[in-house]
Amino acid sequence: MSHASYELKAEARERVGKGSSRELRRNGFIPAVIYGDKQAPISIALSTNEVTKRIHGGGFMTTVAVIDVNGEKIRVLPKDYQLDPVRDFTMHVDFLRVSADSQVTVQVPVHFINEEKSAIKTGAVLNVVRHEVELHVPANDIPEFITVDLSGFKVGDAVHISHVKLPANASPVIGDRDFTIATIVAPAGGMAEEASE
Repeated sequence: MSHASYELKAEARERVGKGSSRELRRNGFIPAVIYGDKQAPISIALSTNEVTKRIHGGGFMTTVAVIDVNGEKIRVLPKDYQLDPVRDFTMHVDFLRVSADSQVTVQVPVHFINEEKSAIKTGAVLNVVRHEVELHVPANDIPEFITVDLSGFKVGDAVHISHVKLPANASPVIGDRDFTIATIVAPAGGMAEEASE
């Protein structure tokens, strides 16, 4: 299951555009928009500190949040955010409305376990092809990560999506092929050299 849900307080924005967005940022707020679920988009302003903490805390894009807009509580999933390319502060956030039965598409991180039970123990190298896998999942059941068990993999083996036990209601967005997540390769110097501890 994903990270615990959290709540953000927001104010509805009457004025939109570059000028009002700059003014919001000067006053410690981030312009944002809530859209989807066949309803009109809502322009809002959020606390810069709160949103920045959530983004840097991890799991931001895979955690359902509740946004309190002037008393109305709206369940959302962050879909995108823009950072200033120079100063690295958050410029804007897009949220997608979600309901109990919403299906969403999210990038889920990949974690690898049991490296010591594979050829990696004898000096092979894990070459990660995908650090994240895009999945279709219910909004209420987004996995925090998916786990790849490397037990028994040898040099030259490839780990495909079919080797991964996905959560019950999750399916990969790429459905037409058994795509590669990682490969196990010999180190550049050959397998004779033991990896120095």
